[in-house]
Amino acid sequence: MVYVTVIVMLALVQFLYFGVAVGRARVRHGVDAPSVTGDEHFERFHRAHQNTMEQLVVFIPAIYGAAYFAHAMAAVALGVVFLIGRVYYFRTYIADPESRGPGMLLTVGTNVLLIGMALVGAVRTALM
Repeated sequence: MVYVTVIVMLALVQFLYFGVAVGRARVRHGVDAPSVTGDEHFERFHRAHQNTMEQLVVFIPAIYGAAYFAHAMAAVALGVVFLIGRVYYFRTYIADPESRGPGMLLTVGTNVLLIGMALVGAVRTALM
């Protein structure tokens, strides 16, 4: 579980880094707080950050469940894919929102696999 926790902490550091990028974009594009609309480029940063938060709500319990009830190192490997997918999503969404698909697919696909692993493992454990 140590490696799973490392992956989760890296995901949280990544999320914080994306938040800093949103703050910088806010200043660069002249969008005063608390507003979250105004400049399209700022809004891309904001939306990518918000989407990352939405995915983390699924990812964190799913990776712990998959690691506990199925296979920890498989969960870690999927966690690495999640991190890569989030970076790809964030960068492509900011550059061109239409190109965000592959990064989103990596993220959502990872979450679906982790949920499946956790669910199957938990049901197997319950039936034993």
